[in-house]
Amino acid sequence: MRVLLAEDSVIYQKLVGDYVKEWGFDLTVTGNGADAWQILRQPDSPKLVLLDWVLPDFDGIEICRKLRRLKHQERYTYTVLLTGRKDKQDPVLAMEAAADDLLFKPFDAIELKARLFAGKRILELQEQLLATHESLRFAATHDAFTGLWNRAGALETLNRELARSRRTGDPVGVGLVDIDHFKAINDAAGHAAGDAVLKRVAQILSSRVRDYDAAGRYGGEEFLLVMPGCDLPTMKARADEIRAAIAATQFESVPEGHVTVSIGVTAVSATVNLDREQLLHDIDDALYSAKRKGRNRVEAAEDTAVVPGAKPLVSVCAKDEGVAAKRA
Repeated sequence: MRVLLAEDSVIYQKLVGDYVKEWGFDLTVTGNGADAWQILRQPDSPKLVLLDWVLPDFDGIEICRKLRRLKHQERYTYTVLLTGRKDKQDPVLAMEAAADDLLFKPFDAIELKARLFAGKRILELQEQLLATHESLRFAATHDAFTGLWNRAGALETLNRELARSRRTGDPVGVGLVDIDHFKAINDAAGHAAGDAVLKRVAQILSSRVRDYDAAGRYGGEEFLLVMPGCDLPTMKARADEIRAAIAATQFESVPEGHVTVSIGVTAVSATVNLDREQLLHDIDDALYSAKRKGRNRVEAAEDTAVVPGAKPLVSVCAKDEGVAAKRA
């Protein structure tokens, strides 16, 4: 763990620095408050800090106050104030400035070590809490089986992109992917084979979308695609690229070795009274049109009406089509 020591006394820099390094911490040293503040504002700053109360430029109390006013600081910074002052009000002032601990000079090594390891333990507990929070957040929004967004997460992404489309007039493409003859795969090769197919299709979908696209498991063997910046022609091209990639993949878990998908797509932009459920109904109809026409194909729903005078549908995706085609 990294420790920042802000101390203008060369003697204490040497004394404290030697102890801190001996106890296994990485050490950064500065002799003035302005430098300490610049270091602490960096994203990768030390989170365990020893601050002298009296420093050039900014004193330790002022730095503590500034730290607590920082917004969007996900990880806590644990501060220990070092002081040679003997005023009875000092502990109160330190706590009011949101310092975590106060150590009076001169102090012995045991006192310093106790303060440092208490701070280290608190920071480690916070890291565990953050990791648990992130794990719970991921579990709430992702499908545990495939690792893609789950239905709720995919629909939330769709809501967000539709709202963005209303504000900007930029298009958003949406697709519904269904694995052809999935029940027959389960019946002929067993559920383990079906599970392997689901996972492999999910991997292909994940590899074929951009960082800001979304691919989610919509339910059973169906997957929802949300692609910001894609107008209808580009969405159809992108969907067909995905369809072709899946059809060209060798699936060892099925006797035939190949799996196909059918995809229904649409694209919307700056629509009047856009209804998400109607959009989902439209791509569901398009998907089943693809099924009726023989499967292993892409079918598009009619494009949703565009507000008169809205921005033209300029596709961000179109730039990527050439590269994507070369990969297919």
